[in-house]
Amino acid sequence: MSEEKAQGPASYFPSIEKKYGHPVAHWFSLLEGMTHLKHMEMVNWLKTEHNLGHGHASALVAYFRSKNNL
Repeated sequence: MSEEKAQGPASYFPSIEKKYGHPVAHWFSLLEGMTHLKHMEMVNWLKTEHNLGHGHASALVAYFRSKNNL
């Protein structure tokens, strides 16, 4: 049986973990304190405060918001 390849925002997770040295759970725990912000505000916060690239920040936020019904 072959392993199913991640699609959508989750497809970025391996490169995010490799580039920034933290598991995605780390980023999700940080985002839990930012649920009062809109999508792009969360993306910009990750970019500004944690130096994530736009695509990586956007993937984390999109996945986080979809799993938390935000």
